[in-house]
Amino acid sequence: MAENLLHIHKNSIASLNIIPSSGGVFEVMVDDNLVFSKKDLGRFPEENEVENKIKK
Repeated sequence: MAENLLHIHKNSIASLNIIPSSGGVFEVMVDDNLVFSKKDLGRFPEENEVENKIKK
């Protein structure tokens, strides 16, 4: 997903941070806004789901 995001948004991403954690937490934030949360939805994102949310 990180590689795909960098490819799609290469001209608009200033930085991309991947922070390892435990306990099944998987969240994607853009400018302090939560875009996707596995904890809230109980699932991993579907293919291109996060990328499509970021485009909006």
